[in-house]
Amino acid sequence: MQYRRLGDTDLNVSVIGLGTNNFGNPSRISDHADSKRVLDKCRDVGINLIDTANIYGGGQSEVHIGEALRGQRNDFLIATKFNLNSLDGESPRDRIMKNVEESLSKLQTDVIDLYQIHFIPHGVPHEEYLGPLNDLVKEGKVRYVGECNYSGWRHADANRAADERGLAPFVSSQNNYSLMHRQVELELLPYCTEHNIGFLPYFPLAGGWLTGKYAAGAEVPGSARRMVGQLQGDERARAVLSRLDAYANEHGHTILDLAFAWLLAHPAVSSVIAGAMTPEQVAGNAATSDWMLSPEERDAVDAIAAWDGTDEEVERFGMGADVPQAPVR
Repeated sequence: MQYRRLGDTDLNVSVIGLGTNNFGNPSRISDHADSKRVLDKCRDVGINLIDTANIYGGGQSEVHIGEALRGQRNDFLIATKFNLNSLDGESPRDRIMKNVEESLSKLQTDVIDLYQIHFIPHGVPHEEYLGPLNDLVKEGKVRYVGECNYSGWRHADANRAADERGLAPFVSSQNNYSLMHRQVELELLPYCTEHNIGFLPYFPLAGGWLTGKYAAGAEVPGSARRMVGQLQGDERARAVLSRLDAYANEHGHTILDLAFAWLLAHPAVSSVIAGAMTPEQVAGNAATSDWMLSPEERDAVDAIAAWDGTDEEVERFGMGADVPQAPVR
């Protein structure tokens, strides 16, 4: 396993991270023993970044992680998320302070390595949540703060507000990015590259589309139906998938390997957040880090999955401006 610095921090993260939105979900991973087996395999293969959120698994994902990491907390970096949705008169500060204590308790830890705001808090001035987050950093309950699902301009505006007030800035950005969903290339990725912001792509396989198993119209599970269903009905997406599969095979790899290798060849990417339900899936994800694309190879893959960034292309993939359009993760 390889490791990279997360932006301008002292966190060295594995280039493959574990996404845990399946943990605690009754239809996915409901047994604590299964969660522990997945996390034990992460340790065995060198994956040290565990990404979760206080809403995953109906609030149980963090509980599963806390139980599984007892006695081995120092082997991992924990990234979790909170949100400011539906405040209903509650102040952003009160929500954040309540949420962080709940997460610390569930995770059975005294510090969160990366605390991320999950969705854009529309109508909430930056300083109203950056101030409390800065206090958590000063208190030692949080090491760094980041965001999930922001656009580049909104991230930049938040960090401007942090700089003006001497507050802890966002050191990372997490967003939907894959060979089939490339909208972050318009502004967010260039911004992250220029300002040394660690980028953490999620949905690296476009909901499973880039495994190839849904190409022939196979039934798609509910969790991925919206994203994959759009691609199944898209003639161009099917053609791109076929060409990507052929390219991977020509180089002695699978299309899954290619999907991860292409992401890791981008200079802004610190770690690819990938879900797994079994130890075998963890091992498969980890093995993809062995393929390092040359600049020429990444350019060739870019050409296969090319898009022009026009409004038509954005609309075709159901991409909105500045709000998450993929299933909640």
